[in-house]
Amino acid sequence: MLKHLVKYGFVALALLIASCNDNAVVDTNQVVSGYKWSYINKIKIPVKIEDNSKAYKLFLNLRHTADYKYSNIFVLIHQSGPGMKPETIRKEFQLAYPDGEWLGKGSGDLYTYQLPFKENYKFPATGTYTFSFEQNMRDNPLQEISDVGMRVEAME
Repeated sequence: MLKHLVKYGFVALALLIASCNDNAVVDTNQVVSGYKWSYINKIKIPVKIEDNSKAYKLFLNLRHTADYKYSNIFVLIHQSGPGMKPETIRKEFQLAYPDGEWLGKGSGDLYTYQLPFKENYKFPATGTYTFSFEQNMRDNPLQEISDVGMRVEAME
């Protein structure tokens, strides 16, 4: 367990340093308890939009261990907020090449991804939006997921 905490700390530090000079509105992750992401454990992230005239790029942040047994992941993404009806989309994200090599950035046995799910997206109004991420795989709980989050960046 200590090995995972040390590796997780290095990955978090590297991401913090990398994100110091960027245009992210939000870039946050939530730890998945015990590396087991259950259907009922929806990851909720508030996003405050102050300028709805800009276009944004939205990403799912994901980390898993080298022992994750699939080459993909299906996720339900729920969105609600001012000026819109709540919506849900189901997205599949590829995590590995066909030969099994991980597509994410590796640090020890953790692999990190920022997976785009909306590009050139304009929020309908200013205010706080809530995004909720729900794993949608057959396994429940889904093993070897260390944390899930979201990044929203303004496009230039």
